[in-house]
Amino acid sequence: MADVLKTIQTPNDIRALAPAQLPVLAEDIRGVILETVSRTGGHLASNLGAVELTIALLRVFSPPADKVIWDVGHQTYAWKLLTGRQDRFHTLRQRGGLSGFPKPGESPYDVFGAGHAGTALSAALGMAVGRDRYGGSGQVVAVIGDGSMSNGISLEALNSLDEVHSKVIVILNDNEMSISENVGALSRRLGRMLADVRYNRIKAAAEAAGHRLHMTPLRRIYHRLEQAVKSLWLQNSFFEAFGLRYMGPIDGHDFNALENALCSARDYKHSVLIHVATQKGRGFRPAERSPSDWHGVGAFELDARHPPETKPGGYSQAFGEALTALAEGNAAITAITAAMRSGTGLEPFAERYPYRFFDVGICEAHAVVFAAGLAASGFRPFFAVYSTFLQRAVDCVMHDVCIQNLPVVFCVDRAGVVGSDGPTHHGIYDIPMLRCLPNLVIMQPRDTVELAAMLKTALSHAGPAVIRYPREPGPSSGLSEVSEALPVGRAEVLEPLSGAAQGPTVWFWALGDMVPLAVATAARLRSAGVRAGVVNARFVKPLDAVLLGGQAREAALFVTLENGAVAGGFGAAVREALAAGGHGQMVRAYGWPDAFVGQGTLGQLREDFGLTPERLAGEIGRSVQIS
Repeated sequence: MADVLKTIQTPNDIRALAPAQLPVLAEDIRGVILETVSRTGGHLASNLGAVELTIALLRVFSPPADKVIWDVGHQTYAWKLLTGRQDRFHTLRQRGGLSGFPKPGESPYDVFGAGHAGTALSAALGMAVGRDRYGGSGQVVAVIGDGSMSNGISLEALNSLDEVHSKVIVILNDNEMSISENVGALSRRLGRMLADVRYNRIKAAAEAAGHRLHMTPLRRIYHRLEQAVKSLWLQNSFFEAFGLRYMGPIDGHDFNALENALCSARDYKHSVLIHVATQKGRGFRPAERSPSDWHGVGAFELDARHPPETKPGGYSQAFGEALTALAEGNAAITAITAAMRSGTGLEPFAERYPYRFFDVGICEAHAVVFAAGLAASGFRPFFAVYSTFLQRAVDCVMHDVCIQNLPVVFCVDRAGVVGSDGPTHHGIYDIPMLRCLPNLVIMQPRDTVELAAMLKTALSHAGPAVIRYPREPGPSSGLSEVSEALPVGRAEVLEPLSGAAQGPTVWFWALGDMVPLAVATAARLRSAGVRAGVVNARFVKPLDAVLLGGQAREAALFVTLENGAVAGGFGAAVREALAAGGHGQMVRAYGWPDAFVGQGTLGQLREDFGLTPERLAGEIGRSVQIS
């Protein structure tokens, strides 16, 4: 580990450093982040850009007495290194190791958890009100970055701020990026503030004078003059209309400017917003040139010029290609994403049909209602969204799409556990949240060819539909490459009953990426004398009740497998359908338990929770009394 960073055990050690040591510390931190992320994978570009800001925050404020809340949480690697976690940093995002996001159970310095964007300002307001009601004295600081200010929750919090009358400090870490490039009017306005040539010339001269006044009684006079100059050029009344004194733009890699602004905000009696300009990917040339490519990466070589390539043939890529092909013959098809154009595979669509592609920013609820408006106008919108982010808009799915039975297609990417990002990002709750909604068809393919068929199914369906698929690449397909629409609610018998003629009978109903596990487990059971068959369910809703009822007449046990939460999930749907048909067969539902699942690889998590052919065959064999 680098020399200056080695000396830091607590934030008090940072405050003891001489100013000349701070750039060295920043370089040390970037080196450790690069070396660690190259082995573990993680969020790289955003963390490299927030190093000086993190150091300055810890020099000016005194956490955990002062509350620092990060939004979004994937810019906190330097924070972890500087708040007593250096010795565990090598475990970042590993099973049992440090989280890639703020986690209150991990450190008292992490005062609020965050994996999704837009929550910090609301949480900060709550903490500030709590502080004032209890007569506390600490500062409350919300660090907002990567496009989170344009999120609806942030704007709702802004609207409430002036009514609360409790002081908060808001740091707007403006790196001009979320995961892809920022979009929208607010982002453009912030960009104009940063780019105004006349203002920045005057500001540079003023800052030179301000630095000479650093920590003197004249500093407040300097900042008042700075505010007057800003008002001439920037029309910065947007934030001030919400009760925030606006300061900035500040160079987010200039320690002097950062500490000056933070000290002024700390000493000011009312709420303040400090607009900080940082460079995403700072200190690593490839990430500086292409920050979106280096946002979240797998393990890579440190001398790499390009991020590691994702495996070809993944569901996201297959979805994007199939939707682009469908759109060629149907001008009503539109595609929507919430700041995830690349992650959801929509880049080919956006390039081919730019006027039918919409990136609404980190605004999932708006995306759903916007899609409903398009559908009500005769278009066929496909909203591509990660499962963990669709959670944020479930009310809109119900109120604005399902009640009106509008033909919106929700293409739910990363459905299932996603590995090292952990509980904030596992996409295992979409089925329980959506299955109860009338008019909604829910399906999941077992391979990428079936995904293409389901897109055609959704397009031909007159109401709303959900297609969910996992992060991992799909298996090679046994189907024809010509994908036709599927009959809604029709399952597929992959393996008819086979095994000992007189043995107990087990039917596996598996969903999507759990089909291979069902096939492997059924093979083990057959070798133990159990008659076992496998069904590719395809549809969560409506279930194939006809097939299910027919099998109930001969089955001793139904086993369901899903890459989702068992509570209220696909297995519960099978159990309910059997009961409604008057069948009393036992159902054993396998998936993820009624608990938040930790981080780890897919293989590790399946092993931890018994989702392996060996463990399943043993449990199921005992259920039907086969040794």
